[in-house]
Amino acid sequence: MVFKPPFPLSSASQKEESFAYESTVKRWPQILTSCIDELARLNGDLLAKEDELKLKESKQIIQDIAGFIYEIRHDRTLTPIPDVGLPKDVAIYNSILETDPDQTKWFTASWLFAECYLYRRLRALFAASTYWKTFDPFLSQKMNTFKSSAKGVVALALSMQALVERGKPKEEELHAEWTKFIEVCLWGNATDLSLLTQLTHEDIQKLQSTERGSEFILKNDLKQVWDRVSQLKGERIDFVLDNSGFELFTDLVLADWLLTLSPFCSEIVLHPKLIPWFVSDVTPHDFTLTLSSLLDPDFFPPDAGITDEEKLALKGMVERWARYVEEGKIRLSVDKSLVMGETGGEEAEFWTSPYAFSELPSLAPTLLAELQKSSLVIFKGDLNYRKLTSDAHWPTTTPFETTLGPLAGEIEILSLRTCKADVCVGLGEGVEEWVEKREKNWRVSGKYAVVSYSPRTK
Repeated sequence: MVFKPPFPLSSASQKEESFAYESTVKRWPQILTSCIDELARLNGDLLAKEDELKLKESKQIIQDIAGFIYEIRHDRTLTPIPDVGLPKDVAIYNSILETDPDQTKWFTASWLFAECYLYRRLRALFAASTYWKTFDPFLSQKMNTFKSSAKGVVALALSMQALVERGKPKEEELHAEWTKFIEVCLWGNATDLSLLTQLTHEDIQKLQSTERGSEFILKNDLKQVWDRVSQLKGERIDFVLDNSGFELFTDLVLADWLLTLSPFCSEIVLHPKLIPWFVSDVTPHDFTLTLSSLLDPDFFPPDAGITDEEKLALKGMVERWARYVEEGKIRLSVDKSLVMGETGGEEAEFWTSPYAFSELPSLAPTLLAELQKSSLVIFKGDLNYRKLTSDAHWPTTTPFETTLGPLAGEIEILSLRTCKADVCVGLGEGVEEWVEKREKNWRVSGKYAVVSYSPRTK
């Protein structure tokens, strides 16, 4: 039975009061326009005779995306997604369109369903082609943004180098180091290309700063998480990934500390998306490309000002990561060489379904059983948080466990999320009123965060 929150789901029908409305009228058309721009840029290089068919297909995809933008802006009916390639979830989306009249128009459908539908239908446009089947229209945007992250990357590399040279921390040092790296991982989520469509180089560096006071963490369950983690000995920890680039880098820094310097963990499992998703979500290709790019001494631009010392620190750290991947200490939940369009099975395909995670126990029991092998599952970022909480308009004081529905108690959950959408739960009495006085758009600015923990009880 589907879990239905007792409060409305976020939707553009809430007009200017919701970020969902801004997404529908402004952000989604901007994102789709960026795909047109990327194809148009590449078309300039398709001048040879042998490229004629590829260029023709590209022009058709551009036309189709332009029609897609028109549909959104004019609140047209959501059309069925053609079954033209993996993942095999088209029947799920189309069944919802057939059976749920609330999900059939852009301005009345729930924000979560409409946004998942948008990226799944965009994928279908490329999957139906001959020459663009494995094309990621967001790849260059992801990589260019990552190149703007040099300052934060080398600072963390130097920090890890110093700790590794020192050796394993004393028992009394473990808590402070764990807190440092979990907060780095938390604030690494601030850069989200699907939600922050107008980022400048300076904006990126400011958002990636981890020097923030605890008052910016509106719900902070780090003590409860430490009580759990500090009891672990050589266990498995999973990450349900969010953004590639700098956020993935901070995820790997935390994984590195856990494997190299802590006694808590001997295996890290990373769960990616199988298709381009919400602009910047990690795919298997993003993961392998991140490692190879970081090992390329020319990846970051010369004006980043990276010193030889910083390059050596970064090289040493990433070579250690590559060794952990070869040894299986860090692994993806799917084959890291998986090509877009190849099947990843239930364990991977559920992440790009339109369902909230409350449905995971009933609809993805194989994935649930796999996650139950983990001593802690870290859900990164805003979309995962929206799916954990069903993206409903819960009162902010609603306990986090309540919003999980049937997933509550099934696995050890730690959600690390900077606030970039309307839903926010688990806050103490008076916290919403306090932050409202401080900043009106606190729910979506990326400046505030929530750290939410729910233990396994079943």
